[in-house]
Amino acid sequence: MRLLPQPATEDIRLTEVLHALADPARLDVITQLAAEAELTCSGVGESIGLHKSTMSHHYRVLRESGVVSTRQEGRKKFMTLRKADLDQRFPGLLDSVLGAVLGAVR
Repeated sequence: MRLLPQPATEDIRLTEVLHALADPARLDVITQLAAEAELTCSGVGESIGLHKSTMSHHYRVLRESGVVSTRQEGRKKFMTLRKADLDQRFPGLLDSVLGAVLGAVR
C-alpha cells in the first residue's frame, strides 16, 4: 500500500480547498465520498461519466488541496474524504458545502 502525496493537516489552505470544491465534477466526487467511507477512483469516475484523464485531473486537485486522501494498492486507487482534517482546519465548511449540494439535488 502506498499513500499518494497530500498536504499535512496544518498545511491545508482555504483557497486551495475552495478552488477544489468550485467544480461540479469534484463536488460530485465529494458527495459520493461523504456517503461512503472509501471508494475506488475507477468506480467514482464511471458514475460521473467523464473521460479517465479528466477524472485523474479532478482527483489530483482534490488530493493536493487536502480534500481527499488517496492510497494505492497495486493498480487500484482508493479515496477517502479528509473530513476530520477539514473540520479541524475549517469547522463547518465541508458540512455547509455538502448541505448546499444535497439540498440543491432534492
